[in-house]
Amino acid sequence: MVFVLFSVGLAFGLFISMLLFLEVGRRLGVRRLAERGSPDSAGVGVVDGAVYGLLALLIGFTFSGAAERFDRRRHLIAEEKNAAETAWLRVSIMPPDLQPPIRAHFREYMDAVIAYYAQNPSRQAALNESPAMTQARADLWAATVPVCRRPEEQNACQVFLPALNQMFDAVDMERMTRRIHPPFVIFIMLGVAALATALFAGFGMAGGRKRNVVYMVGIAATVSIAAYVIIELEYPRVGLIRVTAMDQVLIELRESMH
Repeated sequence: MVFVLFSVGLAFGLFISMLLFLEVGRRLGVRRLAERGSPDSAGVGVVDGAVYGLLALLIGFTFSGAAERFDRRRHLIAEEKNAAETAWLRVSIMPPDLQPPIRAHFREYMDAVIAYYAQNPSRQAALNESPAMTQARADLWAATVPVCRRPEEQNACQVFLPALNQMFDAVDMERMTRRIHPPFVIFIMLGVAALATALFAGFGMAGGRKRNVVYMVGIAATVSIAAYVIIELEYPRVGLIRVTAMDQVLIELRESMH
């Protein structure tokens, strides 16, 4: 919830700032018209085009990257499901009398992973493995390793242990991917470009008799909403835009573990 309020506040702050810069630019343009009687149009189109192009480039770059990382995280959840399903099936090759404790710890681990994904952690907490996951993984590993020390079970363990490790790695990869984001300076550049665009756009509207409120609100709202969506896509575990739809495949797999 804290992150949601932060992202909404950031987008709203950008919206208000752009409206302010639009008004400042318009007033500067009106003053210039009053002093000289006509606007200074030489080279203005080139400068405007450069600033508008930079803003479009930054929005396109950050939005495309955020959407790609969001999609990558959904694919990682699918990989988690496949790895967990493979490891679960391979439990059957272990000795029949030792399968029940392994399966019990396996279910506990899946419950911990699903509970971890279902919670609404802070941004920092979402980067770290939950204590329940750590303990469940240790218990599952502890229940498996003694079996693999038996010479007669070496062949079975050579098949089961790699699948178990692959499942652990898939879960860790999804968590570590949450740390991959563009450098913070990119977001600063995006904000600066948005404000510069608002200033120049306001200056260009100085020739009108009245403020074009629809245009001013429209451009500020469009850029602000785009910035909000970009932030949400970058942090899909702590905001409103989440990958919880893909978590359902893990829930369905857990329900099948009898």
